[in-house]
Amino acid sequence: MNLSRTLDRRTFVVDLGRGGIAIAVLGIAGCGPAATGSADPSRSLAATGGGSPGATAGSSPAASATAVASTSGEAGAPAWSRVNLGFVSAYILVHRGEAAIVDTGVEGSADAIAAALTGIGLDWPAVAHVILTHNHADHAGSAADVLDRAPDATGYAGAEDIAGITVPRSLTPVQDGDVVFDLQVITAPGHTPGSIAVLDPAAGGILVAGDAMGISGGVPSLPGAQFTEDMEQAKASIAKLGGLTFETLLVGHGDPIESGAAALVAALGAEAR
Repeated sequence: MNLSRTLDRRTFVVDLGRGGIAIAVLGIAGCGPAATGSADPSRSLAATGGGSPGATAGSSPAASATAVASTSGEAGAPAWSRVNLGFVSAYILVHRGEAAIVDTGVEGSADAIAAALTGIGLDWPAVAHVILTHNHADHAGSAADVLDRAPDATGYAGAEDIAGITVPRSLTPVQDGDVVFDLQVITAPGHTPGSIAVLDPAAGGILVAGDAMGISGGVPSLPGAQFTEDMEQAKASIAKLGGLTFETLLVGHGDPIESGAAALVAALGAEAR
């Protein structure tokens, strides 16, 4: 892996679980336009509601990125893994040794995703699906690079957001009720018109919600108002997601909730409406 071409060298740590840690050097070039990321890796945008179209040009999302595997999966791989890029996260979902990447971070994040795959014993040939929850640059900024590295993967996004995503081959539009890789697609408009979430019914239920909501202080929160196109619609989407069955909530901005997440989302939806 050639990292010398990047502008800003940072440490990348992969927590393999059971005491195993791998360290690599990660460089991230200047990010495309959108919201500014903090240089403090402990502070995410979720602290103020989260959800931004990307990172301000020339800024770096955080001082480090961490991929944390959680929940035992088939074929020795975890059921899900978080690629924490400091102010935004991507996720890897694994079934039977095959992987789906949900969101790709800002431009320049593909090396971090590659290191996370390696950390859980997988590589790009295992990636069969790339799902983008919406078209903001902090979630789809590396989609083209990821799809180039995983040439056999199919890319997916909500139909209303596809025009705003630049990728090397056509994305497949998805809508409510579609199933991709055993994952159920749930439309969750509001943050953007084409925002989607994906529900993995395995392992007690895992909802990857993108920026349909944030997580702040260990509980779900509304998406950032300044980056949300229709807040009333976003609130209705949160109420809809709260009616699903899941234990774990994974979002773009904020730390995962790994137990009782559906009840917390339902409470936020009821309060918001």
